[in-house]
Amino acid sequence: MSSEPSGGPPADLDASKLPAHIAIIMDGNGRWAKQRLLHRVKGHEKGAETVRNIVRACRQIGIAHLTLYAFSTENWQRPRTEIAALMHLLQRFLQSELPELKENNIRLRCVGQIQRLPAAVQEKLDTVMEATRTNDAMTLTLALSYGGRAEILRAARELARRVRDDRMDPDQIDERSFSSCLYTADLPDPDLLIRTSGEHRISNFLLWQIAYSEIFITDTLWPDFTTEEFIEILRSYQRRERRFGRVG
Repeated sequence: MSSEPSGGPPADLDASKLPAHIAIIMDGNGRWAKQRLLHRVKGHEKGAETVRNIVRACRQIGIAHLTLYAFSTENWQRPRTEIAALMHLLQRFLQSELPELKENNIRLRCVGQIQRLPAAVQEKLDTVMEATRTNDAMTLTLALSYGGRAEILRAARELARRVRDDRMDPDQIDERSFSSCLYTADLPDPDLLIRTSGEHRISNFLLWQIAYSEIFITDTLWPDFTTEEFIEILRSYQRRERRFGRVG
């Protein structure tokens, strides 16, 4: 990534109709490795390269917000060796990408049960988030130890505490107040949700926020997901009519 990506969206993309927020379920690293008779960790390493490429593409095209589902609450059930390798890979990724994030004015943030991550990972996350805190060209959000149901329960508990403490009347609870208690309170809801690897499920990701997201599923495994396919999805997105329940 250069110090300031040039260009912008391809000529056939309407810059005024780009999604403000794209969320991606990055699936298929393990299957990619298995197809090549490699250890699953090799799939995650290759997937990290795809992350780098898609972040660069979003910054160049002009996407304001990108959220990546990197590690779910359910992923803690995986073998310890794989989890340890993933955490080590995450640390390496954060360390290697910090200069590019700073040079390209990209802010890093994370959502999820961050306190469950190893202390070394939390420390590295804090370092990178603090170093990019004032960047405002693009926000890259990593969903780490994240679960949509857990997030909704967390918000419900916070609203219950406000009512208990007489800081809020139950009748004041609406979509806005509920959204303000979510991890993503300072982000717009995703306009576009992409899932790789062909699985037709949401996997407990941003359950509240994707109520009206346009959904695209590709059979491509995440390590094989290219910038070209990403741009083609954006073209398809711009051909869709988003009615939000209204008549077109």
